[in-house]
Amino acid sequence: MNHPMGRYLLKRLAWTILVILIVTFVTFVIFYVLPSGDPALRFAGKQPTPQILAQVRADLGLDHNVVVQYLLYLKRLVLGDTYGWPGLGYSYSSGAAIAPQLWQRALVTIQLILGGAILWLAIGIPVGVMSAVKARSRFDRISLVTGLVCMSTPVFWLGLLLLWLFWSTLGWLPGTGYVAFTTSPLNWAAHMVLPWITLALLFAAIYARVIRSNMIDTLGADYIRTARAKGLTERRVIGVHALRASLVPVITLLAIDIGTLIGGTVITETVFNLQGLGSWILQGALNQDLPVTLAVTIVVTVVVTLLSLIADIVYAYLDPRVRYK
Repeated sequence: MNHPMGRYLLKRLAWTILVILIVTFVTFVIFYVLPSGDPALRFAGKQPTPQILAQVRADLGLDHNVVVQYLLYLKRLVLGDTYGWPGLGYSYSSGAAIAPQLWQRALVTIQLILGGAILWLAIGIPVGVMSAVKARSRFDRISLVTGLVCMSTPVFWLGLLLLWLFWSTLGWLPGTGYVAFTTSPLNWAAHMVLPWITLALLFAAIYARVIRSNMIDTLGADYIRTARAKGLTERRVIGVHALRASLVPVITLLAIDIGTLIGGTVITETVFNLQGLGSWILQGALNQDLPVTLAVTIVVTVVVTLLSLIADIVYAYLDPRVRYK
């Protein structure tokens, strides 16, 4: 491709594939190679029989050298195994295939994160813009103090406070648990709104500070003064020119936050009894369920890498100068 955007996309895609290969290799080394002892014992459950150990060695290719084991590991991930796709085996604690549980729990976590992200962007961006436009005003000081309080509040305490207020005291919303959207959209939203607010109050404060800082720098730029000199309305100057430039770093921050939260919603999911990936990896660690821990680790790292690629593409769209680097 001769087009700058096309060349940029191909280069970023190649780097993304390389990063995913490196991540899978590091994960393979950590879980398969570095621990001492027979690897089959770690992947055969708590009380394996000799037949199970032999089957595990055959399935994982443990009789081959490390390079062959890694290639077989990649093959299972890409093509799947007898337990489904991707090839992640089965859970020690439940005996069930990991892949179906993974997709089911990932759906809950994705709903939690996307709902929270929409809410914290809807709060953080307008507050950040108004704080920048009215810098050092009463509104700016109030938003700064409120943001510091929200960022300093422990997630578990905030979640429990919301449950006490809106469920136990006022009775406006249901308590903990999860209801599928297909079962009842209204009940689904009612059960998810408090977890969304919990995430949003924390991250909205962060995004408001980032937007404010970027907007203040942007409003002092030469091209903003030129836009005003041309007679553009203040709303257009702020809402189109200044805000677009200020959102560029936010795209990268959003991709990192969403990717990190895929496996980092342990506290929120535990407080509100949401059976997502965060609570699952905690259960896997407590039960020494290695396949579950491995599965969530791989999913989180791959998702973070792919979201980083998407962020780079959006970044290049918003700032054409990136395409020529």
